[in-house]
Amino acid sequence: MWSEIQPDKRHDITVNGYNVVAWEFGEGDDVVLCLNGGPGLPCDYLREAHSCLKQQGYRVVAFDQLGTGKSDRPQDPRFWTMERYVQEVETVRRALNLGKVHLLGHSWGGWLAIEVALHHPGAIRSLILENTVADMPHLVQELNRLREALGPETVAMMQRYEALGWLSHPQYQAAVTLLNYRHVCRLDVWPAPVKRSLEDWNMGPYETMQGPNEFLYTGNLKDWDRSADLHMIQVPCLITTGQHDELTPACAMKMKQGLPQAELHVFPNSSHMPFYEEPQAYYPVLLDFLERQRSRGGD
Repeated sequence: MWSEIQPDKRHDITVNGYNVVAWEFGEGDDVVLCLNGGPGLPCDYLREAHSCLKQQGYRVVAFDQLGTGKSDRPQDPRFWTMERYVQEVETVRRALNLGKVHLLGHSWGGWLAIEVALHHPGAIRSLILENTVADMPHLVQELNRLREALGPETVAMMQRYEALGWLSHPQYQAAVTLLNYRHVCRLDVWPAPVKRSLEDWNMGPYETMQGPNEFLYTGNLKDWDRSADLHMIQVPCLITTGQHDELTPACAMKMKQGLPQAELHVFPNSSHMPFYEEPQAYYPVLLDFLERQRSRGGD
């Protein structure tokens, strides 16, 4: 079903002295700039899921963040910071002359999108926050709640192996796999673009910034919290999440309460990837939001 979708253009952009690769689908002045999850994932899964927007007249741009995919992969962990990635997004936007964009961030890309909106408010027309959060300590509470659903014995096992550093133990990995199928993608067969991204995951940025897996946050973003600053984001914002998402609807609701111009849509049969799990519901919501911003014209 999911054969690789070829972009219309490829760009090579110099960021911090290294090459970052970006792709474009379609053309025009309405630009959707996609920031994928991870950190450390190639953008395949998000790029291909949103390439279809070009059929509605949008110019869709995505890029492999430094350290991922076709972009260069320096080994220096000093590159793996929020501040540098914010600079990278702005460098890509300016290099491609994108103007004011509809900034779409999924998961980690949503954290990054929030920071871009706060640091470069003049760069965006609207903000689309998909399956993401603005408050990491709150997310950790929610993840612990999801883990507790596995039962006290399993939770005790996971905590013991985490304390011992035995994260590769088969029992621990089995628990993480179960959580992934409940809260990351609930499809029996994961789509090929998702598999391609996961199979090429650079764990350097991921472990430095987030941690060893989706349910254990130990990296340099574990205390990141922008919930008190969301009121400064004055552009229209669409928040989407899945009812079963690892980055839970409670996290999404907290963002909505902090953003002045936000609307929230929860997809009942999805977890972390509604664009693959529930596309028949997801795309009408996204397109309706984008069309309303288009009717408002440029600001």
